[in-house]
Amino acid sequence: MASKTTIQKIMVILISAIASWIFLIVSENFLKVKIVLSLLCHEKIILKLLIFQCHLKTSKNVLSTETSLHTVIEFKEIELKTNKIINQLNQLIPYKPFSHVNTTTSAAHSVATLLNPKTTYCRGEQLDILLEVRDYLGQKKKYGGDFLRTRISSPNLKAGASGRVTDFNNGTYLISFTLFWAGKVSLSVLLIHPSEGVSALWRARNRGYDKVIFTGQFANGTSPVFTECGLALATSSELCQYLDFRDQEAFYCVKPPHVSCDALTHMKTRNSKISYLSIKEKTLFQRSSVGVEVMKGFKDIEVSNCNNRETEREKCQIGMKVPVPSGYTLQGRWIPTTCSLTEFNAMNIINGCLKGKLIYLMGDSTLRQWINYFPKILKTLNFFDYHGSGKFQKHVLLDIERQIYLQWKKHGHPFVTNELYSMKEDEYVTREIDRIPGDKNTAIVITLGQHFRPFPIDILIRRAINVRRAIERLFLRSPDTKVILKTENIREMHIEAERFGDFHGYINYLILKDIFQDLNVGVIDAWDMTIAYGITNVHPPDHVVGNQIKMFLNYIC
Repeated sequence: MASKTTIQKIMVILISAIASWIFLIVSENFLKVKIVLSLLCHEKIILKLLIFQCHLKTSKNVLSTETSLHTVIEFKEIELKTNKIINQLNQLIPYKPFSHVNTTTSAAHSVATLLNPKTTYCRGEQLDILLEVRDYLGQKKKYGGDFLRTRISSPNLKAGASGRVTDFNNGTYLISFTLFWAGKVSLSVLLIHPSEGVSALWRARNRGYDKVIFTGQFANGTSPVFTECGLALATSSELCQYLDFRDQEAFYCVKPPHVSCDALTHMKTRNSKISYLSIKEKTLFQRSSVGVEVMKGFKDIEVSNCNNRETEREKCQIGMKVPVPSGYTLQGRWIPTTCSLTEFNAMNIINGCLKGKLIYLMGDSTLRQWINYFPKILKTLNFFDYHGSGKFQKHVLLDIERQIYLQWKKHGHPFVTNELYSMKEDEYVTREIDRIPGDKNTAIVITLGQHFRPFPIDILIRRAINVRRAIERLFLRSPDTKVILKTENIREMHIEAERFGDFHGYINYLILKDIFQDLNVGVIDAWDMTIAYGITNVHPPDHVVGNQIKMFLNYIC
């Protein structure tokens, strides 16, 4: 961190430069002067700029005044967007302090009522359930915010779909299902967490960055040196600062004695013992309290075809809006609700769809599943040996004859795993996108979320905004490049809720859908898909991965 005197000196220099710049252009564009003067009122933003300049040691590579002003504007824009989203989330997740388990939502005492019940329903109809949540004393709750998971299924048909939940914020919910198939259909509403638990998780998530400990390995001759790293470190020790000035990304390591900061080679993580939940709040997340069925005792409903005919739907394309639910499964196949999927065989894919394609997969291990799946169905694809180590190294598949290139790389910090992974070639997704020239035969798939769950939400929001900006830059130089966003999978029901629970994943899911909603990208709604399949595993089986990839192929072919 720069000293106060240094920052003041830089501030004086910067303001003087800005004043000179204003004087030169004042006769040409008075509006620009007003904008600059307005920016000068934001001392907090300028101070951030100055501190970042000191961190990046720009004394030998001084930014121009124009670049600095542009950066100030970007700082402000990102800060405003981030704060707006956080404020919206704070309104969505009401603050409900936990006093006693008896006053929290009880699945057993809550009452679900089937609206307009029938003996037989028709395929395509909507089925509505009014849910009135009550506490353990049987009293109706007066506020909402419970985290529910809704699903219809027919196991014998390998069929499933999620439902839509409307929260009236008064202890009453409307749950709506579309009856996509004929047969005997089961109804499920799971209480994942009561609103008091949701409130506790949201508060705990945003308290600090220290729920996960990063350990960096530095090369030092034949004996590596290990030291603590992280997104933020509360220490007076000298730090190695790994900063991305443009995108306001920061990562730190305690500097090992007599070792260069450039010697960082590997990283791994472990969970810390820190928790921001009280002992009383932790009782809300015991195994017996998570994912409790509300609809116990409800009989299956009968759904008939009722002479309904399939309507012709256009092929799934990039840029289409994704409704809720986005699709359903039937006989194990994923069927989108608003468009149709083309079936591909191996020869179609290898000689037609993928021929001449460059495909970049950027994200976590749920996308690494894709690159491991491709060779199972396309035998001409072979891994290129990069002589790296571990499953988190860069993976590349090649078919030289057909000029096919597929690459998977992990996203940048934070990446959470207890396995040692290489930091060489480690980049943020934004920088990876910036390096891709792009053309009609280039496709990029991005997934963010799982590794962000243990950290304050501003980290993911800022990263998503930066990724969006990188995609916009890509589209300026190559509008034909295809970009696909894959959302998070749901994961294990009883994983530690404070760090990795699905409530955090759901908030991530909402954020990414919001930030990318009006961008011309394809969306693979893996969140909805894994609910429909009923797969509570962060790494779903091959038949689910295969259907995600089929959706991808329809977007690019």
